[in-house]
Amino acid sequence: MSPVQQVLASLATGAVEIHDLTAPLSAETPTLVLPEPFSNLIDFSIDEVSAYNETGPFWKHHNIHTGEHIGTHIDAPIHWISGREGKDVSQLDPARLVGPAVVLDFSAESAADPDFLIDVEHLVAWQEENGDFPTNAWLLFRTGWDKFGHDKQAFLNLDENGSHTPGFTAECAKWIAEELEISGIGVETVGIDAGNAAVLNPPFPMHYHLLGADKYGITSLKNLDKLPTHGALIVVAPLPIVGGTGAPTRVLAMVQK
Repeated sequence: MSPVQQVLASLATGAVEIHDLTAPLSAETPTLVLPEPFSNLIDFSIDEVSAYNETGPFWKHHNIHTGEHIGTHIDAPIHWISGREGKDVSQLDPARLVGPAVVLDFSAESAADPDFLIDVEHLVAWQEENGDFPTNAWLLFRTGWDKFGHDKQAFLNLDENGSHTPGFTAECAKWIAEELEISGIGVETVGIDAGNAAVLNPPFPMHYHLLGADKYGITSLKNLDKLPTHGALIVVAPLPIVGGTGAPTRVLAMVQK
């Protein structure tokens, strides 16, 4: 039996389960809110064109309207100034969109402090206990933030001082980008940087370092609590938009039952 046949057989018998890590996309999906003078993307909306009626007697179809970086989506290198000469979404290497998933659980720290920042020492300690991160891996950071996915106010956690959601120190972002041979990172929050990352140096360091190093980011994940720390296979499937800086993305994980 070939390796592919083994996977198919495991799926058929239920020995391998598939978990959907994607947040449903609708007009109620929480989206990033940038302060003035910055421009925001449009929220997702859907318009009916026909519904088994005179404009389409045998079918129903819609127009959709959305920004690239809405809901569960991928950030391509050209999304950020540091990756401006890099790849758009249509050019992302398919071999890097499928790979091992590593779940790093910082839900307790994030519950205690919504401004919690993951630092290099946290990831070094994980490797000392579990071994090196696999080549081509996706590091998925579990903060428990997906529980706010149906509450825009709680999900963005905005006040007069800005947004308060967990993320990464500038040093950690640089270390991940330069020292790890991974494909990308995934988070449960609205963006791959912390809510208050504008005040870090450089601003939004995960965007700056990760995308500048030809690595990718995915946001607004859910169900990370259903995955093992390591051993799962992740499939990241963005729309291949030519010239796109990002795209809505379906993210699936295969897990041994």
